[in-house]
Amino acid sequence: MVLVKKIKAEETYFLRKEILRKNIDLPYEFEGDLDKTTFHLGVFEEDTLVCIGTFMKNNLENLKGNHYQLRGMATSVAGRGKGFGKLLLGFATNELEKQKIDFLWCNAREVALKFYEKNNFEIIGGKFINKAGPHFKMYKSITK
Repeated sequence: MVLVKKIKAEETYFLRKEILRKNIDLPYEFEGDLDKTTFHLGVFEEDTLVCIGTFMKNNLENLKGNHYQLRGMATSVAGRGKGFGKLLLGFATNELEKQKIDFLWCNAREVALKFYEKNNFEIIGGKFINKAGPHFKMYKSITK
């Protein structure tokens, strides 16, 4: 059985460290993790956490309206290719629609561009590089 549900920030740390921060000198705890408006989602396969995402109220320049930022999205190696990321984004989109949020955006790693494009995200601006490698800012409309 596969289940998507809200989880605590601390529950995201293992996958953040293992997938996103392994051998990279960047924090796995994010400023804003504990804010009242932030929520964290987890996808569970049976009882195992296989995919995570953190959603923070944070506006992006050049977009009008209310925005949330997706941070720290990661899927375990064993969970990849099973549609868990798509499930997580669908659940988040429903939550954000209820809150009347206009856009969801993220700093997408270059290797994940196709995933985000398949999930209706568009690139805004040019490529930038940080310690985790090449990224693009991407966004998707939540409210039409």
